[in-house]
Amino acid sequence: MSRKQRKMLFRILLSAAIFVIGLLLPIHNIYLEFTIYLICYAIVGWDVIWKAIRNIAHGQIFDENFLMAIATIGAFCLGEYPEGVEVMLFYQIGELFQSYAVGRSRKSIRSLMDIKPDYANIEQDGKLIQVDPEDVSVGNTIVIQSGEKIPLDGIVLQGQSSINTSALTGESLPKDVTVGDQVISGCINQTGLLKVQVTKEFGESTVSKILDLVENSSNKKAKAENFITKFARYYTPIVVIGAILLALIPPLVSGGNWIQWIERALIFLVISCPCALVISIPLSFFGGIGGASKCGILVKGGNYLEALAKTEIVVFDKTGTLTKGSFRVVAAHPNEISQQQLLEYAALAESFSKHPISLSLKQAYGKEINHQRVSNVQEMSGRGVSAKIDGKQIYAGNDKLMNQIQVDWHMCDLVGTIVHVAVNGIYAGHIVISDEIKEDAKRAIVSLKQQGIQKTVMLTGDTQAVGEDVAKQLSLDEVHTQLLPSDKVDCVESLLQQKSAKGKLAFVGDGINDAPVLSRADIGIAMGGLGSDAAIEAADIVLMDDKPSKIACAMKISQKTLRIVKQNIIFSLGIKGLILLLGALGLTNMQAAIFADVGVMVIAVLNASRALYVNSVER
Repeated sequence: MSRKQRKMLFRILLSAAIFVIGLLLPIHNIYLEFTIYLICYAIVGWDVIWKAIRNIAHGQIFDENFLMAIATIGAFCLGEYPEGVEVMLFYQIGELFQSYAVGRSRKSIRSLMDIKPDYANIEQDGKLIQVDPEDVSVGNTIVIQSGEKIPLDGIVLQGQSSINTSALTGESLPKDVTVGDQVISGCINQTGLLKVQVTKEFGESTVSKILDLVENSSNKKAKAENFITKFARYYTPIVVIGAILLALIPPLVSGGNWIQWIERALIFLVISCPCALVISIPLSFFGGIGGASKCGILVKGGNYLEALAKTEIVVFDKTGTLTKGSFRVVAAHPNEISQQQLLEYAALAESFSKHPISLSLKQAYGKEINHQRVSNVQEMSGRGVSAKIDGKQIYAGNDKLMNQIQVDWHMCDLVGTIVHVAVNGIYAGHIVISDEIKEDAKRAIVSLKQQGIQKTVMLTGDTQAVGEDVAKQLSLDEVHTQLLPSDKVDCVESLLQQKSAKGKLAFVGDGINDAPVLSRADIGIAMGGLGSDAAIEAADIVLMDDKPSKIACAMKISQKTLRIVKQNIIFSLGIKGLILLLGALGLTNMQAAIFADVGVMVIAVLNASRALYVNSVER
C-alpha cells in the first residue's frame, strides 16, 4: 500500500471512529450533533470538496466529485447529517479500494516489465567498472556476469551461457548462447561469463523499445473505452438536470413535500455516479494488455486487443512464421558444370545477403567467401540476385528471374525452394533448399479454428508445390504461392472483402519484409519480435518468440477481456437503472444509493482485475 493510500485509510478510520461515537452518544444538542458530524465529514471528504471546487473553476463541472459534493452537502442542508457522512465514507472506501486494485495491476505489469538494466560492465585496466547503459557506444565491449541482466543488444565475442528470456517471451526454458550468437537486452545471464560487442545504443535497444511500447499502450483506446468517456461526458449533466427536475416538478405540480423530493433527488445523484464504468472499463483493457505481456505478447493498445477478439480471417506468411526459416540445401542438380561450381556461383552471388536462403547456400558451399571476386551485386525483390563473379554474369533466383532474363530452366520434382543459376545467359542448374515446419504450427491452426476463425490463409513467394505441401500438412483453408511483396498486399486487399462488416482480418508475418502487409491488415501480428526492430515498429501486436500458438493465446486473452468489459457495462447500467427508478419513486434510501455507487464500483473493479491473470488453459 502506498503512502497516499495509508493516509486515506487513516482518515477513513478516524472519521469512522468519530462517526460511531456520534451515533452511540446520547446527544440532545443539535449544534453539538452538527459539529461532530461536520468534523467526520471534513476529515474524510475535504479532498472531494476541494477537487469539485477546483474542477468547477477550470470549467469541468460534471464529474463524480461534483455529484458527491452536491449529494452530501444537500444531506447536511436537510439535517440528515449521518446520511451525508455515510455517503462520503463509503465513497472514499470505494475510492481507496479502487486505487489499491489499480495499483496492484500497475505493479504487476511494472514487475513483469522490470527489465530495464541498472548498469553495464566495462573492462578498464583489468577491472570491471559499472557505467550507465546510456553511456555505452556501439562497438564497445561489455562484460555480463552470471546472474546479471543483459543491458544492451549485442553479439557474443567470448564465453558461453544460458540466458533467461522469460521477461520478454513468457517462456521458462533458458536459451543457450555461444560465440557469434546475438543476445538481447532485458534477458538474464544465468550461468557463464559473457563478453559482448554492443550493436545498438540503449535508446535503440530491444528493452528500450519494449518499455516504450508498454508505457504508451494506454494511449490507443478501444472503442468501448472511447464510448464510456463520451457516455460519461453526456450522462452526468443529464443526470444532474434530471435530479433538479425531480426536486422541483413534483412538488410544484402536486404541492407535495419539498424536503421529500429534494431527498429523492440527492439519492438520485448518488446512484447515478458513473464511477464503475469510468474506472473498470479502462482497467479491464489495461489488465488484458498486462496479462498478454506475461505470455510474451506485446499489444500496442486497447483498440488492437478489442479488434483481435473480432478476428474472422487469419493470414500467415510462410517463412519464419509457420516454418522455421532455417533452410538447408538438400539437393544440387548441375547442368554442364560441376555440383561444387554450381554451389560456388550461388553462394558468391548471395554472399552479401542475410536472407536465410543465402545463409544456407553459403553453408552448403562450406568455404570462405572471397568478396573481391564479386561485384555489381543487384537484388531483385521477389526474384533473386545478379552479380559479376570473376567477370562472368551470374543470375541466381526463382523461375520468374529465369523468365525475365529469357533463360530456359528445368523443372524439379523435389518439394522445396528452388534456386536456379544462370552463367552468361546459359542455364547452369538448380539447387533445392528445404525449410522445416515449426513444431507447434499445426496446433496453432487447430486452436484458431476451435476459437471460431472462419478462414486460415497462407501467402508465400515460394513455388506452388512447396506452398501446397505446407498448407496440406497444416490443414490450411487457402494458399497463394509465387507472390511478390506487392502481390501479398493485393491478396490481403481481396481477403478483406470476404469478411463481415464487423469482422477483422489479422496478418501474421516475421516483421522484417512484411511491413506493407502488416500495415494493410486490420491487425498486424509480428512473429519472432525478439531482437527485430522492424517487428516491434511495424506490427500492432508483437509475439516475442517464434511460436505461432501464441496467436491463439492472444485471441483468448482478447476475448476474455471483452467479456469482462461487457459484463461490467451490463451489470453497472442494470443495477444503476433499477435503483435510479426505485429512487425516483421513493422506494429506496441513501444506503441503497451508496451500494449502487460504491458497491457496484468495487464489484466492477474486482471483475476487471481478472483480465490481468492468465491461466494455463488460456496459455
